[in-house]
Amino acid sequence: MPKLKTHRGTKKRVRITKTGKIIRRRATGTHFLEKKSPARKRRIAGVKPLQGKQAKNIRRKLGV
Repeated sequence: MPKLKTHRGTKKRVRITKTGKIIRRRATGTHFLEKKSPARKRRIAGVKPLQGKQAKNIRRKLGV
């Protein structure tokens, strides 16, 4: 059976921390920023750890 390839799009969008958590950026943080409040922009700018089924699916795509 051949080796599985890493899903390149997923690799560019998420990263795995040293403790094994999967981190991704939040969506909608790059455009239409004038009408968003500063607090909302700060919240969106942060990163979010994935857990549960989402994390399991991303691990599978990354081959981890």
